[in-house]
Amino acid sequence: MADYHPQELDKKWQKHWDDTQAFEVTEDPSKPKFYCLEMFAYPSGHAHVGHVRNYIIGDVVSRLKRLQGFNVLHPFGWDAFGLPAENAAIKSGIHPETSTLGNISHMKGQLQRLGISYAWGRELATCLPDYYRWNQWLFTRMFEKGLAYRRRSTVNWCPVDATVLANEQVVDGACWRCGTAVIQKDLEQWFFKITHYADDLLHAAEGLSKWPEKVLTMQRNWIGRSEGAKVRFPIEGAEGTIEVFTTRIDTIYGATFMMLAPEHALVASLAKESEDETAFMANVQRFRSQDRAGRLTGEVEKEGFFTGRFVINPFTNTPIPIWVANYVLAEYGTGAVMGVAAHDDRDREFATKYDLPIVPVVNDQDVLIDSGKYTGMPSAEAMRAITEEAEERGIGEGTVQFRLKDWGISRQRYWGTPIPMIHCPVDGVVPVPDDQLPVTLPAITEFTGRGDSPLASVPEFVNVACPKCGGPARRETDTMDTFVDSSWYFYRFADAHNDQMPFDPKKVAYWCPVDFYSGGVEHAILHLIYSRFFARVFHDLGMTEHTEPFTHLLTQGMVLKDGAVMSKSKGNVVDPDSMIEKYGSDALRLYVMFVAPPEKEVEWSDSGLDGSFRFLARVWRAADQWRDQVLASGGGAIDQASLTAAERGLRRKTHDTIRRVTQDIDVRQQMNTAVSAMMELVNELYAFTDKGERSAQAPKVAREAIESLIVMLSPFSPHTMEELWQMYGHAGDLATAAWPVFDAVVAKAEELEIPVQVNGKLRGRVTAPPEIDDRALEALALADPHVQAHVAGKTIKKVVIAKGRLVSIVVA
Repeated sequence: MADYHPQELDKKWQKHWDDTQAFEVTEDPSKPKFYCLEMFAYPSGHAHVGHVRNYIIGDVVSRLKRLQGFNVLHPFGWDAFGLPAENAAIKSGIHPETSTLGNISHMKGQLQRLGISYAWGRELATCLPDYYRWNQWLFTRMFEKGLAYRRRSTVNWCPVDATVLANEQVVDGACWRCGTAVIQKDLEQWFFKITHYADDLLHAAEGLSKWPEKVLTMQRNWIGRSEGAKVRFPIEGAEGTIEVFTTRIDTIYGATFMMLAPEHALVASLAKESEDETAFMANVQRFRSQDRAGRLTGEVEKEGFFTGRFVINPFTNTPIPIWVANYVLAEYGTGAVMGVAAHDDRDREFATKYDLPIVPVVNDQDVLIDSGKYTGMPSAEAMRAITEEAEERGIGEGTVQFRLKDWGISRQRYWGTPIPMIHCPVDGVVPVPDDQLPVTLPAITEFTGRGDSPLASVPEFVNVACPKCGGPARRETDTMDTFVDSSWYFYRFADAHNDQMPFDPKKVAYWCPVDFYSGGVEHAILHLIYSRFFARVFHDLGMTEHTEPFTHLLTQGMVLKDGAVMSKSKGNVVDPDSMIEKYGSDALRLYVMFVAPPEKEVEWSDSGLDGSFRFLARVWRAADQWRDQVLASGGGAIDQASLTAAERGLRRKTHDTIRRVTQDIDVRQQMNTAVSAMMELVNELYAFTDKGERSAQAPKVAREAIESLIVMLSPFSPHTMEELWQMYGHAGDLATAAWPVFDAVVAKAEELEIPVQVNGKLRGRVTAPPEIDDRALEALALADPHVQAHVAGKTIKKVVIAKGRLVSIVVA
């Protein structure tokens, strides 16, 4: 008997796959394509089993599709820019490039030791100039089309990391990475005009039928489309107006105060006019430093102060006070809100606290009251009529607003893509010409984490000739948000080595969109919306034929250890290398698929991994036990009519397992139940081996079961299955084999064992052919002696037949 030594098999088959370039592919119009992609990795240094789970999900799908005859693209790369490497450089003095490339090398080795079927020939790292050159090229195209622009903006600023933070990176008023209290700062920032596609991003989400509904809901909420009206309120005793957006213009007669966000552009001038500018701005700064999400949701107590100025309600012609309120945010609506305390819970809470007027103007029947000429009009009708009046008077108009705001991409860091713009005192802002790209990062040896962008401290980088006039100019010293890198990398994989353009549109037309994309639900909003935005930009540049980049999305659950998400800081990381050394990679791969459905969280268990190892050893023994008989029997078709009952039973189980496993992986992505089905088949095979009545065809039946099992298990545990495939006399790799085909006739049960309940309790079981009708099944159940003992002398009220599964009898 051949012993099972999985570690030896790992090395043998990984070397073979590498030597033969087994997973490298090119475009082949004669075959259906399948593009499988897991969200690429940030090279933190070491992959843990939480990462492994996502990568193995994709590998199971990829290997299945190859066996089904698809031309499969399954690439991998590295999301290699970002703050952690720069922060490490500040602390340790190790250059970000050195640490990042070292981490990539280590993590790549870990993934290779897992036997994942990646097309490593297409590997990319976003920190290399041959990748980020095309970030810069695309930035220039967007600038030319007005989709990239620069404006002054109030930003979240972490004084320790010295960088701008997105709203989502501010947690409880602090930086998500270092925990420092975030302050507000006004800076010139670069933005991408994602709002240009807001309507399309929202409506097109309805067509993403293979995305999780929770992700689509998060995206809809983030885009946040609202129909309403803009109305301009004149400032009393001064030039100018304050514009508000409202979805309830029918309540404007009840607007008794005006609220400005502390970030509103008018606040600074109102402070100068106030009695105490210092105290005014101190309150403003305090509001700005509060957690933005908490300000919006009400978790932060509502606060405000009167500015001393008034606006005129243009419909009541009465002055109403202007307040600064912390629960109004600049990025929602116009940053100014008309306070209607009678018809808005938050406004009512604020008005009650500060003794502001509360005037009802819509009754319980949604009819206007105390609203001038609109009194008595239904609310919906009044909305249209009041909006029309505002438009006629030139003080407002109907409009649509989005919660989605343009994407601020400027980062005051070193380790990112340099923004390819030049500031000239004569010609203004000028793009770096394409033939001068990439603008590469200069060599910096000292990282302090203080002051302006590190690039600003390198004169030879900053000082440059203007491409237009040739005069002295300076380079932009901000770098791009690293979400830019991850918003189009999936296209680059289709043509990873193109040095003339980001990708050949013909190659992308063949491979894209991505057919199966998997990753964490934490990327449901930013990464996925930004990728959908970039897909539209490339489409409008004439480079792609589609606007949605990912057809099927799976968001996998976290792997927990000791009840918490794995992280180095918590000391609960499980290193896959140590598990591979002990059990082999196939047992680890199988366990992370078997332990739970992919979308569910799972608690790590070493004992569970031991169980997966024992199962593979059991498969190995069964295959080894039958090997000589199978090879001696030769090939040929199975004569179903001459099989014994045991042989028919094993064939039936084999084909039913093929049906279940195919459905579980290919349609439902429930890898855990697929593994369970194969475990049942192994049990059936052992029972047949030990006791089954056999004919001369037994080796053929066993061969069909074992070889089907080998192929079906190969996406999960490829090294072991490749070896068994070879042991069974196959010259080619499993990658060139075919997925087994389910035969419905063979899989059909000859007889069913059906439980019978009486008043909800199991009282017997009957055996019947699958085609039995309900009346005959009822008679069979009532005739069963065990059932008779519980119905005799009683009145049968009802008999419910769940065909093929249950007979339920109700007696009194």
